[in-house]
Amino acid sequence: MIITGVEVYILKTPLEQAFAFSQGWVRQRAATLVCIHTDEGLVGWGEAFCQGLEPPEIAAATITHALAPLVIEQNAMCSGPLWHKMYHATRDYGRKGSVIAAISAIDIALWDIAGKRLGVPVHQLLGGAHRSHVQPYATGFYRLEGRGEAKRLADEAIEHKEAGYTAQKIKLGFGVADDIATMEAIRQALGDDDTELMVDTNHAYGRSDALKLGRALDTMGLRWYEEPVVPEDIQGYRLLRQALHTPIAGGENEHTPYGFKELLMAGGLDVAQPDIASCGGFTAARDIAAMAQAHGVAVNPHVWGSAVAQAASLQWIAALPAPHHALYPTEPVLEYDRSAHPFRREIVTQPIGLDADGRVRVPTGEGLGITLCHEALERYRVVA
Repeated sequence: MIITGVEVYILKTPLEQAFAFSQGWVRQRAATLVCIHTDEGLVGWGEAFCQGLEPPEIAAATITHALAPLVIEQNAMCSGPLWHKMYHATRDYGRKGSVIAAISAIDIALWDIAGKRLGVPVHQLLGGAHRSHVQPYATGFYRLEGRGEAKRLADEAIEHKEAGYTAQKIKLGFGVADDIATMEAIRQALGDDDTELMVDTNHAYGRSDALKLGRALDTMGLRWYEEPVVPEDIQGYRLLRQALHTPIAGGENEHTPYGFKELLMAGGLDVAQPDIASCGGFTAARDIAAMAQAHGVAVNPHVWGSAVAQAASLQWIAALPAPHHALYPTEPVLEYDRSAHPFRREIVTQPIGLDADGRVRVPTGEGLGITLCHEALERYRVVA
């Protein structure tokens, strides 16, 4: 089955209400999608994650000008050789960031095609499902003004709880004092219930402030403390992990097995968080998970893209083994962004949502298990 075309979709839409995380203000939703066509009529969909405030045109240009010429007229069922062909061809100017996100998009699409060709979901190609449903956690708690929003954020925690979310991740990184005030307000609002909390500072701090915040958080029984320092500071990750009781998580801004090798060997993580749409796609993610398993480190994918990345993440989560076998192991959970995101619900015919028991079902259809809505794609599509 031969690849005959690589079509790139840049999607954008402004937000009615801008919101902030520690690195800046988000004023639009954006996505870089790829559709791979084959001579048998099968198509596959993938996504390059727009990291942080990244313009979607960067990965799109990489796909169009650097990667598409490498894969057109190649066998669509050879995702492994094609991954290495793309990586080696871009190594001198890639290895991280948008180039690897672009490789991720093509790789995800190739696995989607393989699943459709063989009539099975991608998790079957990855070795089979360890689980058919995944517990979601609500991501949100973005700022509408900046600092001093503890009361509103506490109210938001109640909203997530009432919507059926038993776990929530709070965005911090707006100053240590403001972060502590926010967490205290949320804890007080939730009371003594069993809501599981985790926090994410999006690498807002240096080691000193990250440690100061971490010591205050250590009494709160959090599931993890995410991106406490910048991704380049691997020793900072290691030192914080040694100094704190709260598990340290990170890796959404790390890429490929090569990058995760350094992070895992340094002992910097309790929880590795590769994003399927930027770590290198399924081909790289499979190797990253194997390395993490060998190091006794949990893998819990980061998810912030469109419905395409969300479906791909669910396929991968289904195939992830528990990091430590037990009768009642700690299972991976799905990051479910509850902020305004039309590319989660409008570009697929059956959006992913919570079942009656508050869990998310892993799609069992062929490939990624989703069907794209072309009318919505064209409505949000922009010309680069």
